[in-house]
Amino acid sequence: MTLDANKKTIIVFSGDLDKAMASFIIANGAAAMGNEVTMFFTFWGLNILRKPEKVRTRKSFLEALFVWMMPRGAGRLGLSKMNFGGMGAFMMKTIMKQKKVNTMQELIETARSLGVKMIACTMSMDVMGFKEEELVDGVEFAGVATYLGEADEANVNLFI
Repeated sequence: MTLDANKKTIIVFSGDLDKAMASFIIANGAAAMGNEVTMFFTFWGLNILRKPEKVRTRKSFLEALFVWMMPRGAGRLGLSKMNFGGMGAFMMKTIMKQKKVNTMQELIETARSLGVKMIACTMSMDVMGFKEEELVDGVEFAGVATYLGEADEANVNLFI
């Protein structure tokens, strides 16, 4: 097997705003440099891909409860440190706007336009109660074997 110097993979495990931003900034930078980038969203990272609006789906009680307790979409993510019940994320977003830093939604849109492949982990979706229609458009759905196949060929593999 030969590693491809122009292929990068990122496992997005965290659903924290600061870590989500880092994931997309790295992915967008690599894609802008001509690299093929695959992002594999698992567990809490799936919250980044949730549609902000409520989507009606059939769920068990536990699935519905689990999903209800998590943030709906990239715009509602909290910080990993100093979140203070959402005040930290509000402060971060305010400073980002003042400094003209792209929002999470803009980072996601940029990734799409640069051809970054975004894969939602189907096993994590099952465990956490997510349905395909609850995630944003353009996401692929696959298991860990698909990610590992991508990672085997990449020269950079990150876990965020």
